[in-house]
Amino acid sequence: MSPTISGSSPLHRYYAILTGGAEQYGEGRDLLPLLSDDFVFNGPIAGRVEGGQPFTHGVKGFIANVQDITVLQFVTTPEAAAVLYDATFPNGTVRFTEFFTFDGDLIRELHLQYNAGEYLAAGGQ
Repeated sequence: MSPTISGSSPLHRYYAILTGGAEQYGEGRDLLPLLSDDFVFNGPIAGRVEGGQPFTHGVKGFIANVQDITVLQFVTTPEAAAVLYDATFPNGTVRFTEFFTFDGDLIRELHLQYNAGEYLAAGGQ
């Protein structure tokens, strides 16, 4: 049985948005309020992205193509979290690891690790 991230934490809301579908996501109106004013993202394809607005635009392609997320393991503290999950896309499954830093109830930093080639081959954008 896969562990479940539950509750009303920013982590729970973040994964609910990722799996909520592109139509509900729109332009990221629900994701942006979860991110701090000084939000920073780091990932294999986008590199370093500063600010919530550019991140919400970039994550739109992921949300449009992801079919399912299976959380394999996660560790959380009030200040940080690490989540290991498999994401299913039209052409395959890719393993992701996300490292979060929180500022209260907001996500301040997100460092994402995955194999970019596998992601693109599986149908990610």
